[in-house]
Amino acid sequence: MLTKSFIEFLYEAAHIQRWNEHIRPSGFTELDKQAHKMMIVYVLARHEEDDHGAKINWRSLIEGGIFEFLQRNVLTDIKPTVFHEMMRVYGKELNEWVYGELRRRIPDIQEDFMQKMQKYLEDENYCPMEKKLLRAAHYLATKWEFEIIYHFNEGIYGSEDTKAIIESELEDHYDLAAVKKLALKGKSSKFIDLIGQLRFQKRWAQSPRVPETSVLGHVLLVAIMGYFCAVKLGACDERIVGDFLCGLFHDLPEVLTRDIISPVKRSVPGLDELIKKIEERLVAEKILPLLPYSWHGDILYYTQNEFTNRIKLDGKVVQSSIEEINAKYNVSGYHAIDGIVLKACDNLAAFVEVWLSRRYGITSPHMEEGEKAIRAMYKNRVIGGIDFGKVYNEFSLE
Repeated sequence: MLTKSFIEFLYEAAHIQRWNEHIRPSGFTELDKQAHKMMIVYVLARHEEDDHGAKINWRSLIEGGIFEFLQRNVLTDIKPTVFHEMMRVYGKELNEWVYGELRRRIPDIQEDFMQKMQKYLEDENYCPMEKKLLRAAHYLATKWEFEIIYHFNEGIYGSEDTKAIIESELEDHYDLAAVKKLALKGKSSKFIDLIGQLRFQKRWAQSPRVPETSVLGHVLLVAIMGYFCAVKLGACDERIVGDFLCGLFHDLPEVLTRDIISPVKRSVPGLDELIKKIEERLVAEKILPLLPYSWHGDILYYTQNEFTNRIKLDGKVVQSSIEEINAKYNVSGYHAIDGIVLKACDNLAAFVEVWLSRRYGITSPHMEEGEKAIRAMYKNRVIGGIDFGKVYNEFSLE
């Protein structure tokens, strides 16, 4: 699944503008919305486990998010009221068209993945709790966007109706523990506000680029690529979930420091380590207090030394290798993370960002240098059995 056709399809979500019939600021693309939704669903699921003792299938939750992302990427930005009416009346036919489009546009898409997607979208009894959490996260992400847009559109015809519809949909999810907490505008609400700011932090901010991608959109792409790499590695469910969540949260500290580009980090000896220490301090001071104490360990696990291979052994974080993880720790309980694979996904995402822009005719000297450097770094390179060199070869030099 880690192919040029699939990766290019994922990036199409960065072109899909949301609320395009409204006055709105930048940062409202489908890619950003889906990324915000997946971070929100993490909050919802953790609260549901803690407060209601729910049994969440985290792999199914993540896969459901990916399926819904691909579906919306095909159908583009249809107004929610229209989309839900279409799905109510012609859901099966629309989904059949989505499957056909995915097979056409991603020729190497795996059939077992498509079968699982079809089961998720069409079987009402499949993963009901996970679907409910994703629906709630969808409406919460939409509400977050609309609360900003509403101030630009207050008094314009239809705005009050849209506001009422969103609030009505959220009422249907008040039985979820976190939805109640978020309605009270407590700590969890502030965390969702904070991560939402990553929508407005542009990647390669010093260069014009098409499509523009934010830090928030970038982390979702890394997480999705990390998911497919973990599946390719034959990872257990816990390891697949860990790789996805680490990819999703790996740039969380940048909401406090902004995106500091690699050349700046490498410009002075020791600067990269200093930046890491600053990030760790700011995460402890600004982010962790917004989350329950029992979550702090996981957030730190996903954001510190995020690109090292590691496991948890007797309560301690221990570095390992992919080969050792495969042989000894590829079972539940060790919380294995394939950091070096996620680093490769992170670099691949950066490479594709500049490669796509160049294809649109927009580039700059340092973007060209970055593209060449990353391509050279992964020439003929295989990591954990995943041939990243082959992936780069699919992207032409012209």
